[in-house]
Amino acid sequence: MDPRHLFFDDRLKTDGCVYCGAASESRDHCPSKVLLDEPFPSDLPVLDACRSCNEAFSPDEQYVACLVECVLCGSTEPRVVHRPKVRRILEENPKLAARIKRSRHENMAANVSWEPELHRVKNVVLKLARGHFAYEFSVPVLEEPYYLNIVPLVSMSESERSRFESPLEDSLLAPWPEMGTRAFLRAARALPARYSNGWIVVQPGRYRYRVGEPGNVDLVLSEYLACTVAWDEI
Repeated sequence: MDPRHLFFDDRLKTDGCVYCGAASESRDHCPSKVLLDEPFPSDLPVLDACRSCNEAFSPDEQYVACLVECVLCGSTEPRVVHRPKVRRILEENPKLAARIKRSRHENMAANVSWEPELHRVKNVVLKLARGHFAYEFSVPVLEEPYYLNIVPLVSMSESERSRFESPLEDSLLAPWPEMGTRAFLRAARALPARYSNGWIVVQPGRYRYRVGEPGNVDLVLSEYLACTVAWDEI
């Protein structure tokens, strides 16, 4: 029996905006293209979204993309930035560049630290987590998570990094995804995916994520920012 023909059309659909539950009026990439480099993956996830959510997330997504790149480069100067897309945004939006620059602090010993606008980063991470869960399991999760953590990979201890990178659960003990969902089809190897140690790699070096039940989503931006979102019940 070919799992690709079991409820494939019906189970891959979600009703309404996956971020707020309102009527869907547009389609949204998850992750946003601003977090990726060109050429974009041909199979970039696309989800139903209302126009309000689609437009409202864009400024914060730009902020996060630029912030992460500036932190990695140690500067907000466009000429120093490596990613062409971020360099272009900083050049065209000097107010955003100035806003990020104000979060950069250097002490007398020339040690640099950054103080991000956490509410904007959390807004983007939660949006991404909701999108990934809805895409993989065809179930929107609109409740607030009971756990949300954002930390640079380099700030983790060796044991913390090991736990974060390790598979979510023993594959023999993990709950089986509902038949016909993308998670089920991936488990059945009926959908192509670029896997690395249990992660779905959207773009190497730029973005990866993994989703587990019940309601656990991990994602990594630019191999720098590690994020975890979890819901106690779905």
